Amino acid sequence: MATDSPARARPPRLNGRAAALVLGTGIVLVAFNLRPAIASVGPVLGEVRDGLGLSGTAVSALVTLPVVCFGALAPLAPPLARRIGLERTVAAMLVVLGAGLLVRVSGGPPALFAGTVLAGGAIAISNVLLPALVKREFPARVGFLTGMYTTALGVGATIAAGITFPLFEAFGDSWRIALGLWCIPALVAIVAWLPQLRLRLGPGDAAPAVTAGAIRALLRSRLAWQVTLFSGLQSLGFYVVLSWLPSIFRDEGFSPQTAGALLAVATLAGTPLGLVIPGFAARARDQRLAVALFTVIGAAGLTGLLVAPSAAPWVWAALIGIGQGTTFPLALTLVALRSGSTAETARLSALAQGAGYLLAASGPLVLGALRDHTGSWTLSLTLLVALQLPQLVAGLGAGRNLLVSAPPR
Repeated sequence: MATDSPARARPPRLNGRAAALVLGTGIVLVAFNLRPAIASVGPVLGEVRDGLGLSGTAVSALVTLPVVCFGALAPLAPPLARRIGLERTVAAMLVVLGAGLLVRVSGGPPALFAGTVLAGGAIAISNVLLPALVKREFPARVGFLTGMYTTALGVGATIAAGITFPLFEAFGDSWRIALGLWCIPALVAIVAWLPQLRLRLGPGDAAPAVTAGAIRALLRSRLAWQVTLFSGLQSLGFYVVLSWLPSIFRDEGFSPQTAGALLAVATLAGTPLGLVIPGFAARARDQRLAVALFTVIGAAGLTGLLVAPSAAPWVWAALIGIGQGTTFPLALTLVALRSGSTAETARLSALAQGAGYLLAASGPLVLGALRDHTGSWTLSLTLLVALQLPQLVAGLGAGRNLLVSAPPR
């Protein structure tokens, strides 16, 4: 059989520390871009609503749509990666993300929603592929790399939450410019990712095979569902906070600047712990203690927000941030730890992020609708606090030292 033509030849690999640094840096920069598209909207949501004349239902749909995309489009990631490769898929999603960020500020409500779908779809596919990429290329350092890229997620969300409203003011009260500027970090990530299109690191060039049948097989695994529910409920709380926390505090009489700063605290407070907890959790016998501790801390912050939001807002924001900023990387770490191979990680990631994000999408929509119906956030926050219990139960199950492919004990 003839050898491949130069156009079809497999790309060369880089080996050693230089390659690991290039790829690790690329992963971190990609991760940085996976939250600003969402976190930047909350601080200027009122201005977007007024500028486009959106109804309350349309506003709730807007903040819910990205998370719906995360769940609905996540299953597309494995077949797409299998067809064109993990690295090329990530690069393509960065381009789509940047385009979506520009489209959503280019016109009226149709452009806003179309751009949001583009950005949400790009993030959905990247969400699934990053854990599989880490598992494939850094199998001995899953905890450390998971901590790195989840920290980048948190930093991206924090910066977007903290500076979008100041950007709005700096550019003549233009929410379009304030939101459109977030395409710049995506462009930086595209440039940083270019080496991955021609240089490969380590073994396993092929993208993991993830078929519909393989994912369906996981549906019979109680452990897989526990991982999925923990991931989904944690994400539900995170996206409720990301979408509505500034509105909650603005309804309490806080200024837009302060409300945005409180969201920044909620996204930043858990970042340092989120960097180190996955590594400790990966080395521990199991992860149940970490799951319980940080779920309870997050629940305490949400309870304070419900009972006395104005009494200690910075404390509540910090506790919420610590809880959510650690349970999110824990959820991603559990996906890797509960699976025995790269292919199984991709399957479990597709299930956990597909079904999990569809569950999470209900949070901003339902809680926003309850706020519109009742005229206050009390019932919405009561429901959010109550959901911390099933999150804890699912997390304790997912934290056991088992594999989804192993027979149940």
